[in-house]
Amino acid sequence: MGEEADFDKKKGHAHRHSGRKAEKKAAKDKHVQELTAQQRNPKAFAFHSAVKAQRKFVRSQDIKSKKHHIPLVDRTPLEPPPVIVAVVGGPKVGKSTLLRCLIKNFTNQRFSNINGPVTIVAGKKRRLTFIEVNNDINCMIDIAKVADVILMLIDATFGIEMEVFEFLEICRAHGTPRIMGILNHLDMLKDNKALKKKKKALKHRFQVELYPGAKLFYLSGLIRDEYLKNEMKNLGRFISVLKFRPLIWRTSHPFVLVDRYEDITNPETVRINPKCDRDVVLYGYVRGIPFQKSQMVHIPGCGDCKIKDLSYLPDPCPLPEQLKKRSLNAKERLTYAPMSGVGGVVYDKDAVYIDLGNFHHGNKARNKSEDSEEEEDNVLQPLLDLQKTTDEKQAQSKIQLFPQSQLISNDDLEDDNENEDKDGVITKSGNGLPPYETVTDNTGRVRRRAIFSDNL
Repeated sequence: MGEEADFDKKKGHAHRHSGRKAEKKAAKDKHVQELTAQQRNPKAFAFHSAVKAQRKFVRSQDIKSKKHHIPLVDRTPLEPPPVIVAVVGGPKVGKSTLLRCLIKNFTNQRFSNINGPVTIVAGKKRRLTFIEVNNDINCMIDIAKVADVILMLIDATFGIEMEVFEFLEICRAHGTPRIMGILNHLDMLKDNKALKKKKKALKHRFQVELYPGAKLFYLSGLIRDEYLKNEMKNLGRFISVLKFRPLIWRTSHPFVLVDRYEDITNPETVRINPKCDRDVVLYGYVRGIPFQKSQMVHIPGCGDCKIKDLSYLPDPCPLPEQLKKRSLNAKERLTYAPMSGVGGVVYDKDAVYIDLGNFHHGNKARNKSEDSEEEEDNVLQPLLDLQKTTDEKQAQSKIQLFPQSQLISNDDLEDDNENEDKDGVITKSGNGLPPYETVTDNTGRVRRRAIFSDNL
């Protein structure tokens, strides 16, 4: 009987695990524990106060209304010019290091020295022109008129310097571009609690000066004189996808950021009259609206000039032709930096120099065979061995006014003006700028720290 009972087993029912019927049944018999509290009992989460519901509705509408803006006509051409990215900050806060690391992030090239604008291909539809801004009021005014993105570098250990506020006031007068703050030297703050407090305070002050929600990036520190690779990658990705709101003045006026210039004046004319009018050729991308051939242009520091000739040249840093690819290869990541000596060619105002590496034309060891050449070398070799220019030597030279007096250098000469800033004295600023304190460190470096009511 036992064996017959084993053979008499019925086949069990197989539940359907897939198909339309299984999906309908699963949706119908949903387990109660998988639901949220609001889904299980929606009446418990209904509003009980009309005032609270009104405040919630008003707040949601305020958030939506912040996204509303007046539509403007986008006059950007199909192949737009490079986006101008300017690096602004106080003296010796790391502007050159940040510029070199950003260029290396896009092109995998190391720049020893950067002079003038550097144009690179950042993506399939975007090119970037990086330029460093000096702490000169004239340079700040010129860059504020043409820059699309401003990278504001702030030293976290010192605080916000007065150069930052001065540049922000200049931008408000000429049209504020996209501004991003960058905090560096965070590795100098060893205490995590103090670091967190400093970040919060500087971020609050930066958003008060610009607008709520302004972007602020953090740079941890340096490794082998370079910022961290991941931080540069995130910053570069953010710049690559950034959107800009067109400014009316820039879309209605033509302007050029000159990346190279040449003096084509006749040398004989310059020899006869060194102060004669010069003929200069300026190269750069035209932004805004097209130029007219007989149009007057304004050159900062020179005045109004008339265009003698206007010609179109091939693009030295073109965009890739194929847009179907997911990423760019090494050949398409071009770099155009004529003033920085990229590729061994350096442009000067008088000529073009080619870097020959370790080859020197005036080597003394090559000219010891003949006595006449040795005599010429004795005269020319000191000139060829000069390591500093005449201006640098003159700046480092010292004079003695009296026989028993000390030597006086150019750095020792101080202005005796009554309004001179003294170390540790709080000075009031005009034009809506905050008061500042002048601080001198052990190396003699003078910096101006902005003073706020919250003691930033």
